Amino acid sequence: MLKAVVCSIVLGCSGLVTSSAAAQEVVHALTGTVSSINSASKTITVFQDSGTQGEFSDATTARPHLAIEKKIALDTTAADAFKKTGAYVVVLYYGDDTSRTAVALKNLGAGPFSSATGTVLKFEGKHSISIEDSSGATQTFKITSETIGEGYLGAVDGNKFQVSKGDKVRVVASAESGSPTAVFIRLM
Repeated sequence: MLKAVVCSIVLGCSGLVTSSAAAQEVVHALTGTVSSINSASKTITVFQDSGTQGEFSDATTARPHLAIEKKIALDTTAADAFKKTGAYVVVLYYGDDTSRTAVALKNLGAGPFSSATGTVLKFEGKHSISIEDSSGATQTFKITSETIGEGYLGAVDGNKFQVSKGDKVRVVASAESGSPTAVFIRLM
């Protein structure tokens, strides 16, 4: 009898943990070019910087609790309101590689943009990141409050993004005011 009661309590508690863990979706970010927007199927197709096509349902009908920073959300367009095919964007989404839901998109503008992958040599928090790329060259990028970072816990604004020396990252940058400015940084 005692075993049955303990078993019921354990199962009941694990159900509480599961339901609270599923209550909030972590929002992630990636970059790419919007290939198509299908308002009938409520999907957005993005040619991702990784070289693959990604299809995202828009969050029109789903309204889960999202773990997204207010600062990032304010600088984006809701997925169901975004209408610019061909735009180079940061897609904010939740889900996994097989089923992703776009929450919002940030149009990065006309560019030009550059992309670099490398190992972090120096990280100065809210100011800059220096990486060594595959050719051995050092590249330094300014970080601003407009930068979006994607780390282990999802998307954060550039002022809260954290990496350590030796981490591998991919940086997408624009040439704002003549110096390379990170618009997106992804911890790899």
